[in-house]
Amino acid sequence: MNLHEYQAKELLKKYNVPVQEGLAVESVMHAEEAYRQIKTQTGNNFAVIKAQIHAGGRGKGKIKGTEQRGVAVAKSLDDVTTISRNLLGHTLITIQTGEAGKKVNKVLVAQDVYYPGPNKVAEFYLSILLDRSKGQNVVMYSTEGGMDIEEVAHNTPEKIFKEWVHPAGGLMPFQARKIAFNLGLSGEAFKNCVKFVTNIYNAYVGLEASMLEINPLFKTSDEKIIAVDCKMNLDENALMRHPDLSNLRDVHEEDPTEVEAGQYNLNFVKLDGNVGCMVNGAGLAMATMDMIKLSGGEPANFLDVGGSANAQTVEAGFRIILKDPKVKAILINIFGGIVRCDRVAQGVIDAYKTIGEINIPIIVRLQGTNAEEAKKLIDESGLKVQSAILLSEAADLVNKAVA
Repeated sequence: MNLHEYQAKELLKKYNVPVQEGLAVESVMHAEEAYRQIKTQTGNNFAVIKAQIHAGGRGKGKIKGTEQRGVAVAKSLDDVTTISRNLLGHTLITIQTGEAGKKVNKVLVAQDVYYPGPNKVAEFYLSILLDRSKGQNVVMYSTEGGMDIEEVAHNTPEKIFKEWVHPAGGLMPFQARKIAFNLGLSGEAFKNCVKFVTNIYNAYVGLEASMLEINPLFKTSDEKIIAVDCKMNLDENALMRHPDLSNLRDVHEEDPTEVEAGQYNLNFVKLDGNVGCMVNGAGLAMATMDMIKLSGGEPANFLDVGGSANAQTVEAGFRIILKDPKVKAILINIFGGIVRCDRVAQGVIDAYKTIGEINIPIIVRLQGTNAEEAKKLIDESGLKVQSAILLSEAADLVNKAVA
């Protein structure tokens, strides 16, 4: 589950991780009020306005059709008004969103961290995730933080350091010190960085995150170490242990069809192809998608109805697939083990009756428990459904449908 920057920062604060303070707002009026509050607290006229979307590259991204960046510095109340008005309700296109972009529903009005002081400021990079090849968490960090971190990783990979942490032992004190040393820190900044790294690793483990990225990790002019930005993904399989975190989900940032599928406990992922598929079991679904590609089509989705599927869930899956205008055919490939084939067949029939006329080919392959009963239900329904027994037969029918 992805989190917004402002949500992630609030969680980090619970683990004593210093962050760039700010207020998330949904309107220009509230952005102006947030600016006034921050100005009063800091005595600084500068503030940063950040679009809140589930995508990186906001600093370089632009609002569609304009030159407005997704992250901009405001020097006055008028700037706050202009920037927030340009962002809110508009579509931000970044390197991660593609041309479709994402609508900005909130902005974060944050304090300026480039205030004057006795020392130079510095931007670093730090992230924590699981290295599956080693079975250990890895802390990746670099002295070259900021908007061009992808180019740093590509052009100068030697500037990216890695520190592996065994899950059983946790981050050791010497490892935190090593990270601070490799970042070139000393004195008070060194001590603050050791605390920061220790606390943020505790946050990563305590929140059961799957990825945590701080870019930039910032050294202020008075030697503080703070998280200016934060990208955090939570492990959805662990949310049962963190019911309070489930409320942080922003469904407006997700594909509507995937959200609808979740309401029916369907495992659904939207793709860019032209053949919709409904299968039971992840392995069979992957094999079916491969078969679709080999037959000349492209999968339009991954849809696993699971072992507890019934007529209602199958009908829901059918409806969700049909919402995609790119779909030229639908392949239903069910092996009846736990799920009964006749339940799937009844779901297809119910969907047909409810939705009305469907003008694309429907190919159904049902094998296993109650397969004969399922075939009889479909044959007697009068529906224009093409049946297949072998997977190769289904592949031929898909080929004809998309040719």
